[in-house]
Amino acid sequence: MRIGAFQVEEPLPELREPHALAILRPWIDVGSVGSMTVAVLENHFHAKPLAKLVKPGNFFDFTRYRPIVRLVEGQREVEIPNSFINHARPSEPGGNDFLIFHLLEPHMLGEDYVDSVLKVLQKLAIKRYCLIGSMYDVVPHTRPLIVSGSATGPVEGELRKLDVRPINYEGPTTIAILISQLAPRYNIEVMTLIVHLPQYVRLERDYAGALRLMEVLCSLYHSPFALEELRNKAEKQSEEMNRAMERESQLREVVQQLEIHYDARVSEAEKEQPKLSPEIEEFLREVTRRFEQD
Repeated sequence: MRIGAFQVEEPLPELREPHALAILRPWIDVGSVGSMTVAVLENHFHAKPLAKLVKPGNFFDFTRYRPIVRLVEGQREVEIPNSFINHARPSEPGGNDFLIFHLLEPHMLGEDYVDSVLKVLQKLAIKRYCLIGSMYDVVPHTRPLIVSGSATGPVEGELRKLDVRPINYEGPTTIAILISQLAPRYNIEVMTLIVHLPQYVRLERDYAGALRLMEVLCSLYHSPFALEELRNKAEKQSEEMNRAMERESQLREVVQQLEIHYDARVSEAEKEQPKLSPEIEEFLREVTRRFEQD
């Protein structure tokens, strides 16, 4: 069955009050936090493919998202970058079904891309659309990771109880944010959860970020996931960063200033956050420049 630009598997499964969880690469998936989080969910619930774009080349530049050649049983197969949707059904009776949206940032026809996602949400009677991910911020790895977010409907109060802070970002964004902006017109609740990661670390797989996001989702959906493996990897990651900080005096100074900045930021008593020194700001800018060059 065709819904917008997506081809949906038939017959459609009988969905139970479905919620959509979406990740958007590469825009808000630094440290692969969103990707790792949905991987945990899909593995736990044995998710199955549900839909994918019929012609991803209508939306993506394949000189920027490169197709990949793989050898499968001696045969060369080409994997074309695509946006797709998987269906996950919790085993607990009465639980919400999850549709996991693996979205790529579109390079072309962005409005048509947004429109197709909204058509899928409407056709499948999605109750809530939740965009999850991560971004870099001036935060230290030695403090609990900040999660910022927003929501419509009853879940908004739950986010505040979980210490999810309001989103205050202003600046360049993605055309895909229109999905969250337009979905309430169709009586779809929206929610956004973004983990803030240390800007000076830049890990390919940030386990601490994925753990923090999973903890919030577990609380929201009352799902007792086994997070021991993820927690162990996050602890090992923290230990490695602490050792690096002990070896490098400049990094130690950066972290100390970021801790002061962080503590003021999360304290309601502070009206004005202390400014970082020019040397620390230059260090963080240099980290960003090197990352972008790589």
